[in-house]
Order: sequence, then C-alpha cells, then structure tokens
Amino acid sequence: MRADSQAPPIRKRFGQNFLHDTSILTRIVGAIDPQPGDALLEIGPGRGALTRALLERVEHLHAVEIDRDLAEGLRRAFPSERLQLHVGDALDLQLAELGVRPEGGWRVVGNLPYNISTPLLFHLLDQVHWVRDMHFLLQREVVERMTAEPGSKRYGRLTVMLAARADARALFGVPPGAFHPPPKVHSAVVRIVPLAEPRVPPERFEHFAQIVNRAFSSRRKTLRRGLAGLIEPGDLEAAGLDPGERPENIDVAGFDALARVLRNR
Repeated sequence: MRADSQAPPIRKRFGQNFLHDTSILTRIVGAIDPQPGDALLEIGPGRGALTRALLERVEHLHAVEIDRDLAEGLRRAFPSERLQLHVGDALDLQLAELGVRPEGGWRVVGNLPYNISTPLLFHLLDQVHWVRDMHFLLQREVVERMTAEPGSKRYGRLTVMLAARADARALFGVPPGAFHPPPKVHSAVVRIVPLAEPRVPPERFEHFAQIVNRAFSSRRKTLRRGLAGLIEPGDLEAAGLDPGERPENIDVAGFDALARVLRNR
C-alpha cells in the first residue's frame, strides 16, 4: 500500500518501511498459506497491506502495532470483529495474555522493523511453546545469520539459539523497491517452525544460553580463552570439544554437550 497525503508520517525511530508490492504480498501469503480457523498474529501491521491480504483468507486476525497514529488508521480500515488490535510494543507482548492457547498454537507473521528484529526474535523464542510457526520479512543479513551453517561467516549466537528450539528456512528475497520508503538493504522472508522436541532440553537451557552468549561475545578467541572463568580445565575435553576451536565451528550439539558437563559438575 503506497503512502499518500492522508497517511501518518513515517517515523524513523520505529524503523518503518511499508511493504506495498502486491506480487510480494501475494508470495508471502502463499508461503504462510493461512487456513480458516488459524490463529494469526501480525506484528507491525503498519498501513495494513499485509493485513488486508491475510484477511482475504481468514475471518479474524490479531495484530500488534506500536504507532498510535497507524493504529487509528487500522481501526478505521478494518472492523473490530475482523481485526483485534493491540496497541503497544511487541517486545512487551506476552502470548499468554492474548487468551487461551489456540489449537496448534499461534501463527505469527510480520514485516519486522530492522532495528528490533533480533531482540524480538529472542522474545518470541522464549514463548515458542505458544507458537505453531512464524513467517517474517527481515533484513536479508539477519535471515542469513538465522540459517547459517557452522564454520560460515554469518554463523553466531542467533543461529545457535534459534536452532536449539526451531528450524529456520529462507524462502525468498525481497528488493528495496518493494517498500516505501525503500530501505538501504535487501530483505528476505523466513519461515521458523518450533521443534516438537527442542535440541536442548529445558533443564540445560540456562547453562546452554550462558555458554553460547559468552562464547560469541569473543568469537575470535578459542573456546579455552573465551570461556575462561565459566568453565574449568577439562570441561571442554569432557564435552568432546577441542579447546583450541573457535565458537563459529561448534554446532548446537557441541554447545549442549558442554552445558551438560557444566550442569552436572
């Protein structure tokens, strides 16, 4: 949906880039493939272009919008019985507060602002047991980090923490011209599906997260040096890891093995 003279001003602090390309909107909705009865939650509906496309497939939609002017425009554009709007910051959103967990979980979608995409992903991952799947339009670099393989330049904390609880797949790219205003970066659509059984069990997750955060805060250091003070001599060998290895070469299972040693110490 293109901006016009009646549209609220674009607020840079919210990282607003509004998707208006109808062919991209069609591809996104096709990738989501919403079915009647699905519980859909859109984050950052903005001027409602994706909202409108989704409501052609489902009767009802929840949405979270931080910009009060945009929220008012959405209320005028869509009847409340079809769009249940929550005005506020998605980083404060608790899925449990939206009501009873829908059958199969929430299907979360959105064109996420680039400036909060990573913290918002972590916030949603903390509630992943409420989620069936997620489809997001993100900065392409973020999607590359989410789907990176061990040993690659993009592989890091986001990759590992996401892979511990979900599978992520890049679907297709989106050029800057699909937005108003055009961002300075390319974008991509990603699908995230929570695992029925997480790769890291809940009882070890706190230790796992602590190790991953520490390791990638000094990713150029070896595991021995980067994790010094957190682990004891011999912990890496006990986990089957090379102390001279760097964190970008360790997969989820390797970090989990070290978390197991740390928890059982």
